[in-house]
Amino acid sequence: MSAKPAALRESGLIPAEIYGKEFENIHITVSAKEFGKVFEEAGENTVVNLKVGSDVYPVIIHDHQVDSISRKFVAVDFFKVRMDEKITATVPLSFVGESPAVKDFGGILIKSMDELEVEALPADLPHELTIDVSALKEIDQSVYVRDIKAAGNYEIVTEPDTVIATVSMPEEETEEAPTSVADIVTEGEVNRAEKESTEEES
Repeated sequence: MSAKPAALRESGLIPAEIYGKEFENIHITVSAKEFGKVFEEAGENTVVNLKVGSDVYPVIIHDHQVDSISRKFVAVDFFKVRMDEKITATVPLSFVGESPAVKDFGGILIKSMDELEVEALPADLPHELTIDVSALKEIDQSVYVRDIKAAGNYEIVTEPDTVIATVSMPEEETEEAPTSVADIVTEGEVNRAEKESTEEES
């Protein structure tokens, strides 16, 4: 009988699964410590060689689950790839440079995306894509997916007209004028004042 996931995690192991095209799923466990190191270096878009017994599988970390409280890994999915077959993967964005619109005009850089979809052979997947925001020189100017030039043997497949980042002016906070005590008159007070005025005239 296999150990329960909680017991595995207490012993420093993570339940994991390897799956792929025309490949029978394999259930395994991996060292939480070693996986943390690999994930930090490879992310979810770099091929790593996963050794299971005497077999070695080229895989990418397709999915992972993290405990919301402890922030520790609780489950991992590895996708076995064929090195001669293109795949689609998400690649993180790295923002560099300084926008003149932010520096000179007080704008705020709003990032709409933090990753893009890329298609390539597994070995050609970029580790990250660099977005240079120094080209944003005016307020309301944007960087689009179509502005990113592929610097390798891969194709960006995210919709070209998608906005990656925009420089906007900060919203002005409007302060309402404080209401003085003298301005607060209830309906009862109004009626009483009108009645007193009528009595004085009679």
